[in-house]
Amino acid sequence: MNDTQPRPATAADVAAITALVRDAYAKYIPRMGREPYPMTADYAEAVRNQQVWVVEEGGQIIAVLGLIPEAGHMMVENIAVAVGRQSQGLGRRLLAFAEAEALRQGLPEMRLYTAQAMTENIGLYLRLGYVETGRKTVVDIPRVYMSKRLT
Repeated sequence: MNDTQPRPATAADVAAITALVRDAYAKYIPRMGREPYPMTADYAEAVRNQQVWVVEEGGQIIAVLGLIPEAGHMMVENIAVAVGRQSQGLGRRLLAFAEAEALRQGLPEMRLYTAQAMTENIGLYLRLGYVETGRKTVVDIPRVYMSKRLT
């Protein structure tokens, strides 16, 4: 993240977060036949009710991470990297940050889900030590659920 640490998102970031997420997930529309869930989420609500973090570079938001602490684990609700910054390690660094944040909050496990069609994301999560815990179709989108125990 070029030594730029994630910072908590504010209401002033909502428009930039929404635009970044829409751009980052647009490539999946042809594969899925519809907009992925993150493209339709209410980011004003997320910033108010979740732990949303952003990474800035040159005054622009280049990545976003949404976390929800739950009983015994931290849920990764969303992770998105600006199109021009993908495949440069930002996603991996955000997941490492999320894991550190979970441990800081006393949560020993990470959980996340992704659309089955997002095969490159599934591969990344597996390489980072996540294991598949199940599959379920939600609103006509087959999802893959994953978790990782933290040490």
